[in-house]
Amino acid sequence: MSEKLLKPVLSCVGINKSYRQGTEELKVLEGVNLEVAAAENIAILGASGTGKSTLLHILGGLDQPNDGEVIITGQSLWQQSARNREKLRNLQLGFIYQFHHLLPEFTALENVAMPLLIRGEKAEAAAATAKAQLEAVGLGQRLNHKPGELSGGERQRAAVARALAGQPAIILGDEPTGNLDETNASLVWDLMLDLNRENKTSLVLVTHDPGLAKRMDKLYELRQGQLVPI
Repeated sequence: MSEKLLKPVLSCVGINKSYRQGTEELKVLEGVNLEVAAAENIAILGASGTGKSTLLHILGGLDQPNDGEVIITGQSLWQQSARNREKLRNLQLGFIYQFHHLLPEFTALENVAMPLLIRGEKAEAAAATAKAQLEAVGLGQRLNHKPGELSGGERQRAAVARALAGQPAIILGDEPTGNLDETNASLVWDLMLDLNRENKTSLVLVTHDPGLAKRMDKLYELRQGQLVPI
């Protein structure tokens, strides 16, 4: 195996994050290290308020750590200019949240095509990719439906399609099934793992559900600011 293939697609080293609350400093993350290999899927568990979302936001370039570094496909995330950081995020990262964040005035097809259009792809090519991705998540008959016309499970599947449309190296999911009932949560989780295997896209998913987390390659718990393998 080549040295290139051995390199992690995402890693973080010595991540510290704290916030000021009046005169006190609240430490959230203390020296967090993580490596994610190509096509690997990882779950992060932890009690509410332990900093799971904060860690994910730092990995995704949405929140800056006090100390430490995040490396994505060999590039330092926080040593980039804001413009280059946005470009790196658009090309290499996909995001799925507890709430789908689909734009209500646009169809499923338009929502999934949006990141590709932002990237500069032509409308016809972006639409073709979006259509194929929606078909892959079982929404081929719902292309022209707006989010308000889709069920909760369908909206979250559309969000998965949007995250995957740009063929990112890694997808970060913050409680991606937390707003769904047990049946739909299991279906969406299965879908993400199937697409992870098929597309070789790495996954880092934050969840409160140990049962879902056990389907992943590796499990970690965020405990007192530390990421602990379990």
